[in-house]
Amino acid sequence: MKFNRFIACGDSFTEGMTDEMVRGQYRGWADRVADVMAEQAEGFTYANLAVRGKLVRQVINDQLPTAITFVTGPKTLISFHAGANDVLRPNYKAELVLPLYADAVRKLAASGATLLLFTVLERTDSKGRSAQMWDSRFGAFNENVRAVGKEVGALIADANEDGFLSDRRFMASDRLHLNPMGHDRVAQGVLQKLNLPFAPQWRTPLPAAKPAALNQRIYDNARWFISFLAPWIWRRARGKSSGDGRVSKQNRPIPWPQLH
Repeated sequence: MKFNRFIACGDSFTEGMTDEMVRGQYRGWADRVADVMAEQAEGFTYANLAVRGKLVRQVINDQLPTAITFVTGPKTLISFHAGANDVLRPNYKAELVLPLYADAVRKLAASGATLLLFTVLERTDSKGRSAQMWDSRFGAFNENVRAVGKEVGALIADANEDGFLSDRRFMASDRLHLNPMGHDRVAQGVLQKLNLPFAPQWRTPLPAAKPAALNQRIYDNARWFISFLAPWIWRRARGKSSGDGRVSKQNRPIPWPQLH
């Protein structure tokens, strides 16, 4: 199908952190996908409503009503990715978040748009009890995504189908968001899912990495704690979010592509 509109909803993953900067904003996998979609359909428009740090209820309340007003039928693609920030919170309650997510998917599907959902990576190269807890939480989250996606006939981009995507070299230095190479891999996977032109080599794993020296690992861990983890903990303690006061990149569908 040639889509004539793409509306992206979600959090930092969809906003594009921490891809290359274009006109003062992160580019991201969604912009990369929109670039290719625009080549396939005359008059193509694109909106990216995503804002970093948002919880699933905030995405549902702030973005979905707007997204639904722009749907013109199945040639409108809506991507929806939310809930990972909830799962990361110490007070996460699956019994609240998972039904919220499922109801949101049903509402989006009822709009008549083609719907694209995402799972999250369940396993990385991290070890220990905390890693096992995240595996369990994200595993249950993904099962919910797959179940409601199947129910409504949504497309699902499943990050866990390709184990190589857990390679930390696809991540930025904050160890949370994708770097430009990671965003490109996600974009190519989405394009393949949409039956649009894509780079076949996106499934090729990176060459084996050489283990970092002990002093380098100590330095990298210390820098990560000071630059990213400590500020994240401080924001949580004050009830703040990285998305507070921020607005979306494009709050309405605009002709695409813009000049990069």
